[in-house]
Amino acid sequence: MGTEKSRKLFEEARKVLPGGVSSPVRAIKPYPFYTKYANGSKITDIDGNEYIDYVMGYGPLLLGHNHPAIKEAVIKQLSDGWLYGTPTELEVKLAKKIIKLYASIDMVRFVSTGTEATMGALRAARGFTKKNKFIKIEGGFHGAHDAALVKAGSGATTLGTPDSAGVPKDFTKNTLQVPYNDIEAMTESIETYKEDVAAVIIEPVLGNIGPILPKKGYLEDVRTVTEENDVVLIFDEVITGFRLAMGGAQEYYGVTPDMTTLGKILGGGFHIGVIGGKREIMENISPAGAVYQAGTFNGSPVSMAAGLSVIKTLKREKVHQKVNKAGDFMRNALSEVVADLGLDYSVSGVSSMFKVFFGDMPYNYQEALKCDKEKFNAFFKKMLLDGVFLPPSQYETNFLSLAHSQDDMDKTIEAYQRNLK
Repeated sequence: MGTEKSRKLFEEARKVLPGGVSSPVRAIKPYPFYTKYANGSKITDIDGNEYIDYVMGYGPLLLGHNHPAIKEAVIKQLSDGWLYGTPTELEVKLAKKIIKLYASIDMVRFVSTGTEATMGALRAARGFTKKNKFIKIEGGFHGAHDAALVKAGSGATTLGTPDSAGVPKDFTKNTLQVPYNDIEAMTESIETYKEDVAAVIIEPVLGNIGPILPKKGYLEDVRTVTEENDVVLIFDEVITGFRLAMGGAQEYYGVTPDMTTLGKILGGGFHIGVIGGKREIMENISPAGAVYQAGTFNGSPVSMAAGLSVIKTLKREKVHQKVNKAGDFMRNALSEVVADLGLDYSVSGVSSMFKVFFGDMPYNYQEALKCDKEKFNAFFKKMLLDGVFLPPSQYETNFLSLAHSQDDMDKTIEAYQRNLK
């Protein structure tokens, strides 16, 4: 594949963008390809190369690129305007639909990103409990705000700098960490700091170093220990929300937290974030309460219209039934490839998420780091040359969408077979 136009554009980008990109995970070496357009399961670069896309915007595009229902809803809203600075009926309608789908949510605050959602959820939990500390999972990623940037996962892990420069130590002194799938460590941390632990924030399925799945009973045990100690349990479902099921991972695993953050899929590719939770917690958020949260683009009419269309389309087209079946196919086929080639690799995933780990199956952050990153990087480049775009990191999840056809998946399996050799 020729990528000369992308190479030249990257040279220009490095002069005006830090590292030549607008987000670290896009910094593919020696240079990224630049997208011209995308449709369905395919993405096409400025050199005219077409790729089967398993990045899918890093999760939001469960319906695929350029889905007509989302486009129609957005175009209709654009004709009426795209920013008012006033409330709209759209946000009330979308809020009601989310509340009906998520058992943990009585009220919502719409924000613009997943980062804003997790930052606001933690602030609300602290305001509600009048406590300062929170517990996160090693390798869990909850956005790029200061208190959460501790062994963050995703781009931070890939770059080998899990703690960001520019974050004062005082900003993370109230951030406690425990390994994923280790209820003993979670319990010990809560009991040790019981008087000042406001919340536990956790990705039910670790998405930014995975997917890494919860062991049987783990999420239930986390729910029990937080309830027993009056600690607010926050499920960060920015990735898993609307992907594992309409009601997210909490529906899929049958565990109800106190608060939930949503994003990605709900916006259909447009910016969105949701802080949701029990009424007694949410009523502490301004202007109802003393926990301040605000944003010019909160409840963006375009994002609200897209969100309503996403929910309607997921139900109408029985999307989860279809994409979960595709996920099962991919994981089974990849497991057969790995076994046939005699590789000591492992295939992980759930629902429409999948990944080949270049090592033993990891169940936490430290185990994930033992996978062979260099071999994966070489494999990624071979797959790209074969017309398959995977997330450019051993520590990112591959995503299927409604738009991926059986032919797409068959070609992808063949490419895995060739390139894993």
